[in-house]
Amino acid sequence: MKILYINNDGGGFADYISIEPETTISQFVDQRLKHGIAADYLIRVNRQPVSSDYILQEGDRVSLTPTKIEGARGASVQSLGRRETDRA
Repeated sequence: MKILYINNDGGGFADYISIEPETTISQFVDQRLKHGIAADYLIRVNRQPVSSDYILQEGDRVSLTPTKIEGARGASVQSLGRRETDRA
């Protein structure tokens, strides 16, 4: 059966892929995230959060979006203030 898989990790991509019938979202995520942890991703089916035992259906739209981006860090208020004064 075919589903639309939207991977928002890195460069991201979307494609229709074939999966086995009766595949749960948990099994699907385990197959796709070889080096990742499911807890670090926002997982949605048809734009809605689902439980780990949700069985994927023909035509479902599955999106995996990382909630943690490696190497990213928040800018401090002080560094933002310095940047503004540096431009003046």
